[in-house]
Amino acid sequence: MPKLTKRSVETLEVRKSDYIVFDSEVNGFGIRVMPSGRKSYIVQYRQGGRTRRMVLGRHGTLTSEEARKEAIKRLGEVAKGEDPSLKRGIARRAPNVAALCDRFIEEHALPHLKPKTAYDYIKTIDYHIRPRLGNYKVADLKRKDMAEIHHALRDTPFQANRVIMLMSKMCNLAELWGLRQEGTNPCRMVPKFKEKSRERYLANHELQRLGEVFSEALETVQESVFVIAAYKLLLLTGCRLTEIQTLRWGYLTPTHIELPDSKTGKRRIPLSSVALSVLHNLPRTEGNPYVIEGKFPNSHITDLQHPWRRLRQKAGLDRVRIHDLRHTYASLAVMNGVDLLTVGKILGHSNYQTTMRYAHLADEGVRLAADRISGLMAGSIASDRSVGPNLRIVG
Repeated sequence: MPKLTKRSVETLEVRKSDYIVFDSEVNGFGIRVMPSGRKSYIVQYRQGGRTRRMVLGRHGTLTSEEARKEAIKRLGEVAKGEDPSLKRGIARRAPNVAALCDRFIEEHALPHLKPKTAYDYIKTIDYHIRPRLGNYKVADLKRKDMAEIHHALRDTPFQANRVIMLMSKMCNLAELWGLRQEGTNPCRMVPKFKEKSRERYLANHELQRLGEVFSEALETVQESVFVIAAYKLLLLTGCRLTEIQTLRWGYLTPTHIELPDSKTGKRRIPLSSVALSVLHNLPRTEGNPYVIEGKFPNSHITDLQHPWRRLRQKAGLDRVRIHDLRHTYASLAVMNGVDLLTVGKILGHSNYQTTMRYAHLADEGVRLAADRISGLMAGSIASDRSVGPNLRIVG
C-alpha cells in the first residue's frame, strides 16, 4: 500500500471493475477507482461490528492531503463512538421541522393520544413551532435554537415550557425514526421558567352569590337549564369540563358517574344527593344520549365559556375560570377532612404530586385534630397529683 499522493493516485490504472487502494500511513484512508476512470477518496472503519465506508470527495476536487486531513477527522469521530457515515446520511435525508410536525401528528398524536391532548399539541405546533422553526432541518436543530424560542415566549412562561416539552418529544421521536443521531435531543438542559400557581377557590359568600346568579338566570330564561346544570355538576363532582360537557346518560348509576375513558383513563366519580337531584330535574330528550344537551338534535353543548363569562360578571367573579370550580370542590373536600389520597382518586389525578397542591388547605383540619387529641389527654394530666408546681417545660 503506497502513501496516497497526487502522483501515486494519478498513476493508478483503470480496470474493468472498481477497486480500492489504501494509504500506507492512515489506516482506513483510501481511494476508489471506478471503471469510468473516476477516483474518489474514502474512509473505511468499523462501527457496531459492521464495516462502513464514507466517500470524502473526488480526486481533483480534493487534493490527497485535504482528503487525508478529512479522513483523520472522521476517524477521530469514530474513536469517540460516533458514526460519521450515518450522521451524513441523516443530514441528507432529514426533513425540516414542518415535515417532522406532520409526521408527529399523523403517526403519534392522533393514533396514540387523547383527542383533547392531540388538539392542544396541534394548536401549539401551528401557533408557535411551525412559524418559528418550520424551515429548520431536523438534523441541524441546536440547543441555542430551543433556548431562543423558549426565551421568545418568556411573557407566557407556561406556554414557553409546553413548547419545549413538545419539541423534546418530537426530537426523541426523530431519533427513533432515524432523523437525528441518538442522544442529541437539543431540548436537554434548557432551563424551564417558573410557573405561578393559578388555583382559585371560591369562598362561601362567593358560592352563595353564584347560586343566586344561577337562580336568576333560570327565572329570567337568560341561560338554559342545561348550561346551569353543567356548572352545578362541575361544582358538585369536581369533574373536568369535558367530562361533564360530554357526559352520557349511559354513564350514570344510582350512586356514581362511570366514565369509560377520561384524561387519566377509566374513572368512577361519586354522586352526592344534591348532584343526583340536579340530574333528576333535567329534561331528557328521547334519542339524545347526552346529559347536557346542545342546540342540535342528539348533540351535547359545545360552548360553556361564553355563558360562564356572562354569569361570572353578574356574580362579581371576573377572574374566576370554569376550571376553578374543580379547584373549589377539591379545596372544600380537603378543608373538611377528606384525605389527599381520596381527593386525588375522586379528581382522577394520575400523579399524587398533583393533589399535593391542596396540602396546605389541610392545615386547619390538622390543627383541630391536634386540639381534640390534647383535649382527650387534658383530664388525665390535670388529675395526675404527681405533676406539681415544680413542673418545667424544657425545649
